[in-house]
Parts: sequence; C-alpha cells; structure tokens
Amino acid sequence: MTHSEGRDSRPTADTTLPLFPLHTVALPGVHLPLHIFEPRYRQLTIDLVTEVVPDRLFGVVAIRNPAIGEVDQLEHVHATGCAVRLREARRLPDGRFDIVGTGHRRFRLLAIDGGSAPYLRGDVEWVDDEPLPEGSDEAEEAVSRLADAGRAAHRRYCSVAWESEGWESPPRDLDPTLLAYRLASDCILPLADRQELLEERHPLRRLRLTCRLLAREAAFVSELGAVPPPAHEVNENLLRPNLN
Repeated sequence: MTHSEGRDSRPTADTTLPLFPLHTVALPGVHLPLHIFEPRYRQLTIDLVTEVVPDRLFGVVAIRNPAIGEVDQLEHVHATGCAVRLREARRLPDGRFDIVGTGHRRFRLLAIDGGSAPYLRGDVEWVDDEPLPEGSDEAEEAVSRLADAGRAAHRRYCSVAWESEGWESPPRDLDPTLLAYRLASDCILPLADRQELLEERHPLRRLRLTCRLLAREAAFVSELGAVPPPAHEVNENLLRPNLN
C-alpha cells in the first residue's frame, strides 16, 4: 500500500496477515477450533504448519452479514479482528484439516488483498488495551473487586447453562486484561456481543460488560433450560499432534 506524503492520513500497517473471515469472533487468550475444508484454507493451514506464514499467525475477522457469500471488501467484515496462533492440526484422509488456534492479539484491518496468495491477506495495525489503573491501593482494590464480580457472574451462568459440572473457573493469576475474554468464552453469546467485547479497549469496562452479558444470559437460560457447552470446550481434546 502506498501513501502520498502530506495528503494521506490513513494509518500505516504494522504487518500483513493471512485472513480467515468467519461467522464468529475470535477472542485473545481463547481457543478456536476450526474444521478446514475449502481448498484455499487447506493451503493456508499447510502454510501455517510449515511456517511459510511467520509465527503461525492468521487473522480472524467476523463477517458482518450472514448473506455475504464471498468476502472481498473491507465493508464485508468488522474492522476489528483478532490474530490467532495455530496450536494443533490434524490432517484428515481426504485432505481436510481439523485445527485449534488460540487468540493472540487484537488488530484493526486496513486493507484486503485477494490476489497475492490463494487466500485473503490483510494489512493490519495492532490495537492495544488502554492501561489498567495503577499506583494506589484503591486502584488495585477496584481491579480486584471487578474481577471477583466477573468470576461470580461466570459461576452463576455456568451453574444454570451447562449440562455437566465440567467447567472450571479461570485461574486466579490470569492476567486481568484477558479475564473478560476467558469468562465470556464459556457463554454462547451473539456475534454482536462478542464483537463488542473484542472492540472494548479498557479492561475494566470490558469486565463490566462481561458481567452484564453473563447475567443476562443466565436469566435467559434459567427460563429456557440448559444449553450445550461452547464449541471450544467440546472440541478441545479433538486435535493432534501438538505443533508447539
């Protein structure tokens, strides 16, 4: 991409990633199982496994409209996506793949390139969180209180939504910037809610949003009955070998 000095104020890309548009939202720190069957994404998987693609990273962006058949324009997808690192892959006899990735880092998509590789590629800039409050006991207590509230909302949701006791509360030492993503990953949220979580840059506002969403969904499930656990939990032991 070229920029006319002094006339073009568009941000400069930090890197280029292979793109995988999906009807879901990848979240940092959360596992993402995928079944790969299209030829172009089979090739992407091969390039990830063989590290033709550096660091085994690809970008997941959520498709805005389920009616879109072929993504080839920026407006077809949400601008904020998540880089995913391939962790595990299993090639099936017919050439398809089952893979597991883990959300790595949020980005903003600046441009789509559909011609330089068998799969889409995108120019992206990394999007970091706003800093957590620090430097005082009050600030640390505020972070701790909100984290405890998020964990409590997570327990309430899982106790009414899951059909078994197979869920676990996130580790106490989990980075607070990742906690909201991890709590939300155990809830079957609409795409718009997951996208809002991904786009929220302040960790405490993200935790507050997660608390509200989990409380809302727990109320729904209490009325409707139990729902299956999320796909990332169902499939987490499916794929081998480990590529790390």
